[in-house]
Amino acid sequence: MNTSLTLTLRYFASIREALGQGSEPWTTEAPTLGALRDELIARGGAYAEALSRQRPVRLALNQDLSDESAALVPGAEVAFFPPVTGG
Repeated sequence: MNTSLTLTLRYFASIREALGQGSEPWTTEAPTLGALRDELIARGGAYAEALSRQRPVRLALNQDLSDESAALVPGAEVAFFPPVTGG
């Protein structure tokens, strides 16, 4: 039996600009960060473009950089942001 999780999604830099918001509440049954990303891509439109698998996107779970296999937990904060480049 799947259990829905309520999360806070946060978007930074170009992803925030593309989506027109910095954060939103989200309810999902996705078990991992990668599955959550795919779910958001499936929304289509700006989500599909900003979070596309062809784009490098970094993910953080509760403010810790994480890979897409990280398990989601109730109440988690998930952040999506483009890679930071130095100069």
